[in-house]
Amino acid sequence: MPSIEVNGASLAYSEQGTGDPLVFVHGSLEDLRSWRLQMKPFAQRYHVFAYSRRYHYPNAAFGSRPEYSAGQHAEDLAGLLERLAIAPAHLVCSSFGGYAALCLAVRHPALVRSLVLAEPPLMPWLLNTPDGKRLADAFLADGWLPARAAFRRGEPEQGVRSFLNAVMGRDAFAHLSPSTRLALLDNAPALQVETESSEYFTPFTCSDAASIRRPALLLEGELSPPLFHLIVDELARCLPDTTRALIPGAAHAIHLGNPDAYNAHVLRFVQKH
Repeated sequence: MPSIEVNGASLAYSEQGTGDPLVFVHGSLEDLRSWRLQMKPFAQRYHVFAYSRRYHYPNAAFGSRPEYSAGQHAEDLAGLLERLAIAPAHLVCSSFGGYAALCLAVRHPALVRSLVLAEPPLMPWLLNTPDGKRLADAFLADGWLPARAAFRRGEPEQGVRSFLNAVMGRDAFAHLSPSTRLALLDNAPALQVETESSEYFTPFTCSDAASIRRPALLLEGELSPPLFHLIVDELARCLPDTTRALIPGAAHAIHLGNPDAYNAHVLRFVQKH
């Protein structure tokens, strides 16, 4: 598997197809393998890339002074696009990958052709909504803080379980196949860095979103926790050029929960831009 050196990190990637560039940007607990149900269908029309963000499998784990922020991953993505000479690209993103892509679109707009954002976790935005603070507090209490505590106890599987249940629904981890669980555990070290990072939520405001002059598709999973729907509501209000779609039968990992509907919506959107 090829890799590329960007900002002091080696990022593994895969590519298929020919045509306009399209880059998949994964979320927490994911890596380039997470796009296995998208690579072939999209490669029929585009030159598609999937890469693993720093600290995620199979890249090197964190060092003695790890950093993890949407801003850092935005700069890594910028470096990857520039080094591979594939800008401007369509960016198709899951969860935290969408947070990074939003930061990239503000900092380096010339690198972006369009954005597909599936429930980016802009948790600070919840504090600006009537019911948001309660939902944010519940997420911290039920998912984020228990995951951090489990990692500190040296229990990575419990850390992954706590986080996944908070973003995907109660008992989500228990219903996964053994192979999927193993893939998630490959990325437990990255999640551990996330839960310890003091810079995780790079500042990003409604005004920042309003400055983005690129078309964006906002995707929601029908079964996703309410906090993600509130965040998408706010993004739809702030971004100037948006299309919105609800994917039936899917939770937060939308591209895996209903890949047929996901692929159809995203391909239809990208083909217009």
